[in-house]
Amino acid sequence: MSAVPILKRILTIGGILALAIAVVGSIVGYFVAGGIGIASALIGTAMAVVFLGITSVSILIATRVAKGEFLSIAFFGIVMGAWLVKFILFLVLIVLLRNQPWIQPIVLLLSLIVAVIGTLVVDVVVIARSRLPYVSDLEASRSVVSGAPAAIKDADQGK
Repeated sequence: MSAVPILKRILTIGGILALAIAVVGSIVGYFVAGGIGIASALIGTAMAVVFLGITSVSILIATRVAKGEFLSIAFFGIVMGAWLVKFILFLVLIVLLRNQPWIQPIVLLLSLIVAVIGTLVVDVVVIARSRLPYVSDLEASRSVVSGAPAAIKDADQGK
């Protein structure tokens, strides 16, 4: 079984959530700061969607490169590299957007926080409800024991 359907579901539900946050954030932003509030809410939501996408895409690429071995160095290297890219991108965006006259910082921050928390909840719910096995079946473990020393074979057979 593959993690690809789970990640696609996370991206789909995360996209729907981001759309809802963009709409609600834009409405609230409009009442707080007019057009600047709308722009700020949309930028904050877009940042969260980009970060969600980077995570999912990195896991998909890492799974393909590591050939499904989730404990390989390549898998962890690609995923951790993507997280480092996200962190650097976040810092660059914050520095670039910090004192812009067309940004309402509170609306931007709140929409970003709500979007990040929302996507984390989506991740947890989708993964918790997935049916991706994380252990192998009994037959596979028995075949490993068959090549083991006699003491292990005896213990496995109850002797």
